[in-house]
Amino acid sequence: MAWALVWLIVGIALVIAEVVSGDFVLVMLGVAALFGAGAEVLTGNLVIDVAVFAVASVGMLMLVRPALKRRFLSGPTHHTGIDALIGARAVVVSTVDAEAGRVKLAGDVWSARSLGEHLPPIAPGTQVTVVEISGATAVVSAEP
Repeated sequence: MAWALVWLIVGIALVIAEVVSGDFVLVMLGVAALFGAGAEVLTGNLVIDVAVFAVASVGMLMLVRPALKRRFLSGPTHHTGIDALIGARAVVVSTVDAEAGRVKLAGDVWSARSLGEHLPPIAPGTQVTVVEISGATAVVSAEP
C-alpha cells in the first residue's frame, strides 16, 4: 500500500507541474502514474505497477498528447489588419464598377472596385461584401 501512496504523490505532483510547463508531457506522465497507483491497489506487485505505468505513459504520449495539442493550441484565429476586413460589409459611397468607386468600410472611405468586369455598376447606398483587399483598394461584391 505504501507504493500506491508514492504513485499517487508522483502522479499529482506531475499533473501540478504541468501547469508551469504547458506542453502536455508531465500531465500524461502524471496520469500514467495514477494508473500505476491503481495497479498497486489492485495487484500489490511493483513489477506490474511499473509495466502499467510504462504502457500508459507511452500510450498517452503517442495517442492522447497529439490530440490534446491540436485541440488546445489551434484555437480560433483572430484576423487583424486587412485580413479582418475580408468578408466585412461596406456601403457604396460613389458608384463602384470594375475599375473604380468608393465604399465606406469600417468607418473609413476606401477606393473600391467590383469583383467582376462584366457585372453592372453598384449604385451608392448599396451594401456590399469585401471579397479581398488589393493594395489600398477593396474588391467588393454586391450582396444578393
